[in-house]
Amino acid sequence: MIITRTPLRISFAGGGSDLKEYYQKFGGSVLSTSINKFIYLSAVKNFKKNEILLKYSNTERVYDVKNIKHNIIRECLKYYNINNIDLNSSADLPSGTGLGSSSAFTSGLILLLNTLKCSVVNKKYIASKACEIEIEILNHPIGKQDQYATTFGGLNFIKFNMNGSVDLEKINLKSEIKKQLDKRLLLFYLGTTRNANNILEEQKKNSIRNKNNINSLHAIVRLSEL
Repeated sequence: MIITRTPLRISFAGGGSDLKEYYQKFGGSVLSTSINKFIYLSAVKNFKKNEILLKYSNTERVYDVKNIKHNIIRECLKYYNINNIDLNSSADLPSGTGLGSSSAFTSGLILLLNTLKCSVVNKKYIASKACEIEIEILNHPIGKQDQYATTFGGLNFIKFNMNGSVDLEKINLKSEIKKQLDKRLLLFYLGTTRNANNILEEQKKNSIRNKNNINSLHAIVRLSEL
C-alpha cells in the first residue's frame, strides 16, 4: 500500500496575485505557510483487473476512467494511464474551509500515482503538474499558490512571474520569533463551508485593483529576516 500525506495551508498576504489574470500583467507573490492538518491518500492496485474503486466522501466503482465523477481523480488517472486502483481519501478538516484542500488532494494524488508507477518526481514537478491539471485541464478558476504551498511545506515567500514561472523562497525564522508566531495563530471552524469558485471568479475580474498588495508583501518578507 502507498500512503501520502499533504498539508493544508494558510495565507497571510498576496492572495489573488497568483491568478494568471494578475501575474501576467504585474507579477505576483504570496506569503503563506503549511499547517499541521493534512489530506491523506492511500492506494493499492485493485485485485480485480480494470476495476477502479474510489472511496472519498462518496464511493465509486467503475470500469472505465471516463465514468469517474470526481473530476480531479478522473483527470489524474487519465493523465497517468491508470485503470486498476483501489483509492481511499480522508482528511483532518472538511473541504470548503479555505485552506487549499483541493490542491493538497491533487498534489498528493500526483505523488501517489507516480509512486505507484515507480516514477521518482521532485516537488517542483508535483506542484507544476497539479497546476496544469487543476487550472489548464479542469479550468478551475484558481491560482498557483496552493499547489506550491502544500508541496513544499513550511513558511514560504512564493513569487509568480509574468512568464508563468514560479520562484519559492523558504523563510527560516529565528526560533523565538517562530514560537511567538505559533502562539498567536489560532484557527477556528465556524461550522460552515463554501465553494471558492464564485469568489475567485469575481476576484479575477477585479484583480487589477489589488496591485498594491505586492509592494507590502516584499516589506513583510524583509521583516521576517530580522
